[in-house]
Amino acid sequence: MPEESFSRRVTKLGSLADPVRRALYRFVTEQPDAVSRDQAADGVDVPRHTAKHHLDRLVDEGLLVTEFRRLTGRSGPGAGRPSKLYRRAEDEVEVSLPHRRYDLAGAVLADAVGRSLAGEPIADAVRAAALEAGSRVAAEAPHHDRRASELARVGEVLARHGYEPRVSDELVLANCPFDRIAAEHTEVVCGMNQAFVEGVVERLGCHGLEAALDPGDPWCCVKVRPRAEA
Repeated sequence: MPEESFSRRVTKLGSLADPVRRALYRFVTEQPDAVSRDQAADGVDVPRHTAKHHLDRLVDEGLLVTEFRRLTGRSGPGAGRPSKLYRRAEDEVEVSLPHRRYDLAGAVLADAVGRSLAGEPIADAVRAAALEAGSRVAAEAPHHDRRASELARVGEVLARHGYEPRVSDELVLANCPFDRIAAEHTEVVCGMNQAFVEGVVERLGCHGLEAALDPGDPWCCVKVRPRAEA
């Protein structure tokens, strides 16, 4: 699935700036089961209509979800209408500046561990897992403008994953989404990074480009550049 947009994630978190809304969200998420509007209102000591307004706003922003259930446990005629209940949404909401993708790094490395346990050398396993991940995100990206340059098409995909591409005669990646772990495990993470970007390039069919390690700048250690002619 395409990554949720940065602006959408910021909007979600911004909805918690209101103290009443934040208190209601915290109350709902701390309960073992979904709660009604009245339960939430009583829990944070606000009027029912105020609770309803803020709870529904949290639903609109994707932070809470609703379900309908009879709280009495009865069914059939005379059991009454089901109550609207609120509970926390399963999706995680996270914002970081600069953009980081430690979830992506974790998924690649977990795949690599599985391959290694099956007998593949660990370095080969990391490269294969990263290539596959890069190919997958390129395949899942929205339709690409075939009129755009190869560098622009690769940059469009990498931008969705936090690389902050700068296009000129080559593609410079101004941000490393794996910065913190790259600082501690440089060789492993930079190799993974190169293979991931290579997977994107290959999946897009940009055969005139290569993902090259070029450490030394304050930016990502990988650059995408035209292949040298033989």
